[in-house]
Order: sequence, then structure tokens, then C-alpha cells
Amino acid sequence: MPRPMQLRTAGVCLLALCLTAAFAASASAKSVTATLRVVGAGKVQLAEGEIKSPDISVKTSKQATCFGSGTGGSGKSASLMGNTALGLLANGSKSIGKLRPLSITDHFSFGLGLCGIGQSKAKGESSWYVKINHKGTTVSANKAKIKAGDEVLFDLAPSYPYPDELVVAAPEEATAGVPFTVHVYAYNEKGKRKPVKGAAVTGAIGPTDSQGKVSITLTKPTALIAGLREDIPSAAVPVCLAGQCPAGS
Repeated sequence: MPRPMQLRTAGVCLLALCLTAAFAASASAKSVTATLRVVGAGKVQLAEGEIKSPDISVKTSKQATCFGSGTGGSGKSASLMGNTALGLLANGSKSIGKLRPLSITDHFSFGLGLCGIGQSKAKGESSWYVKINHKGTTVSANKAKIKAGDEVLFDLAPSYPYPDELVVAAPEEATAGVPFTVHVYAYNEKGKRKPVKGAAVTGAIGPTDSQGKVSITLTKPTALIAGLREDIPSAAVPVCLAGQCPAGS
């Protein structure tokens, strides 16, 4: 029969193991791998790809005054959780030069404010619009939680209401010289999808019809992108020919 001391020791060890496991699970939950896409000034895509996002620290900027005079940051470092939209962006900026520097203010109590990503800076009525899985966030980017596999978009929107986000649906592979159909959809701020009429798509002779469809014939592997006026241009969708895919896909 086990002695009381042995039972107590075993209980303490079991508790320690449980606490260690819980701590490890909590820590690992903050680090995710998600897709980051950034569309800056002039609708130029600054980044698109998977980013591993552990917890990270960023320095705030006294020049981050896009929210008005006197709203610049303290210049101190701020800690970001890896499982947030801003944490993902900060991690992306470590390896993607076009995302540097980040212009962030810690002036507000509700969260960090984002003024600039690289050379793209919010000014006047423009602001950074953040979407997760095609749906606009309702909290600041440093509090917007993300999960592994999420798609996170930062767009420098010209004003409010925010523009729709275009998405291209196309086959992964096509046959050279043989037409195929592509669909273009728009997601609004609430994440509701609708077909888009009048969008221009890479390689298409004309715009999309009322059902968001257009026919495309390719002679070489191509990454398809859709655009329409003030809407956020789509991410590039690679279409391969005979097993050959566009560079970088």
C-alpha cells in the first residue's frame, strides 16, 4: 500500500505535468501559420503568402499620427500575440522588405493603431482595412484573433465605406488554346459574397458578365488577377498548363 508521502509526491508531480502541458498548449496556441496579403497605395500588392507567426515585439513610432495631431506613438516597444492579425503582419515584415517599416501608435487605450506599412501610409480619409477570411474585423488588428490556415488581408482603403474584396475562382490546370470559364466574386465587409459584373481578369478578352463569369484562353501558365474600379484586387490565382505553373506559385 503506498505511503501518504508517496501519494502526495505523485500528486504534486502529476499536477506539475498538467500545468506544464497546459502552459505549453497555451504558448503554442499563440503561434500560427496563416496567409498574409497586403495591398498598399495604388492597389499595389506588397505581400502574399504563408507566414509563421509566433509572439513578437514591435517598436511604436512617434511619427504615427494618421489619426490626428498628437496621436503618435510613445516610441516604446509593444508586445504582440502571434495569433493576431497585427502579430502576423509584424512577423511578415521581418522577412518581406516591402512591409518595412511598420508605423504603429500606442496612443489609444482600445489597442494599437496602424498608420503605415512600408511606403504605404494612411493619410486624410484613408485607413488600413483588415479582413480575416474575407470578413472585416470589428476590433483593432492587435486584438483580432486568427487561427492556423486563416487568410488575413490588410488593404489601404481610400475612405469609408470600405471597398469590396474581389476573389477569382478558376481551375488549377487548363489546356493551352482551350477556353475555360472563370468566376469573379466580391466579398463585402460582412463577408457576404456576390458575383461581379464588369471585372477585368488577366488574359480575358472582355469583362465578366452579370453572373461574374468570363471565358479565358491561355497559351502559357498564368496567374489570374481580377480588378474593378475601387474594389480590392483579387489575390493571384495560378493556372497551370501541361504541369507547368506560373513562376512563384
